[in-house]
Amino acid sequence: MEKVINYLTGFFGGLMAVMMSILPVTILWYVLTGGDVWGMDVITNLTSLVNMFGTGGFTGLVVLVMLGGFFVKE
Repeated sequence: MEKVINYLTGFFGGLMAVMMSILPVTILWYVLTGGDVWGMDVITNLTSLVNMFGTGGFTGLVVLVMLGGFFVKE
């Protein structure tokens, strides 16, 4: 069971690393070309995500801190 958990943790950790490396490239692509990436408007999606946290008040702050905790390595 421990091997399965370690395998899944490694898999999702690697997947998150790939996603976090693709994000700046998609933002740069949108800024340089003005075109959508894979049919998504990256800047608009990021802006709406930040606005949701901002209008969420204390709950938005708590969720933002929890999400930030996922990206911090100990």
